[in-house]
Amino acid sequence: MQQFLDFEKPIAELESKIDELRQMSDPEGANIAEEISRLKDKADKQLAALYARLSAWQKVLVARHEQRPHALDYISGLITEYVPLAGDRHFAEDSAIVGGLGRFEGMSVMIVGIERGSDLQTRLTHNFGMAKPEGYRKHQRLLDLAGRFGLPVLAFIDTAGAWPGIDAEERGQAEAIARSIEATLSVPTPVVATIIGEGGSGGAIALGAADQILMLEHAIYSVISPEACASILWRDPKQAVVAAGALRLTAQDLLNLKLIDRIVPEPTGGAQRNPQETIKRVGEKISIELAALTKVEPAILRARRREKFLAMSREIIS
Repeated sequence: MQQFLDFEKPIAELESKIDELRQMSDPEGANIAEEISRLKDKADKQLAALYARLSAWQKVLVARHEQRPHALDYISGLITEYVPLAGDRHFAEDSAIVGGLGRFEGMSVMIVGIERGSDLQTRLTHNFGMAKPEGYRKHQRLLDLAGRFGLPVLAFIDTAGAWPGIDAEERGQAEAIARSIEATLSVPTPVVATIIGEGGSGGAIALGAADQILMLEHAIYSVISPEACASILWRDPKQAVVAAGALRLTAQDLLNLKLIDRIVPEPTGGAQRNPQETIKRVGEKISIELAALTKVEPAILRARRREKFLAMSREIIS
């Protein structure tokens, strides 16, 4: 069953009416069929108009929608012969970061993703997509394998941020994130990262220092969540709506700032309305990027990747 956000209430009412008409005793009757067609056309137009003018805060809500496809959905939909790998070989397995070996369109690749779960049980299993140091060290291990065997890396990012608990800090959370960024910048093979939902803080950029950064149309990417930003600046989480606009966290803002490379259009009404089509579109974009990147020499690839992110910092400082 489709779950509606608060701002989608008019659409929800129309679709509820359509469902009622379909459940009537004679749904094939000319009058009822005509009314269903009229209401469906109206709902489709309203949905398209609504999603064409979403505010920054509304995009935050869409990016967090629990029915959007998650990292494991992309892996299942795009990767064949997937073999998951676990553990950081130092402390423990972290289920927030998933990854392993597989084939993308017949090409051997290394896959890494941040999985936040789709229901209460899976969210608890994956710690709501908030990785601990062992997760980032597992990521580093997988990138090391990718470099050794010449495998391109595909990353799928969806996290509110790294786990902020005391246990993570005791085990070197900041160092682990920094090492993951360094590992991503240093791997001698192509890296394509896709922000599929929420790209939060260092927890996201740890996997996102890629040759090409793709971002779904209604995803978000920010150094801090709007709620946390509002709490710091105004000591009032209710100001999150204002903070969302100021943070410039939408795909459109980030493309203008040259902090991402491509926007992947979502189906009308967002990825949550048609997950399979969304996964297909992401796969098509990744295929295009990999075709170009695999032709570049490893040394040039790595040097260009590093310069790309140095240029971002110079632009921000200036």
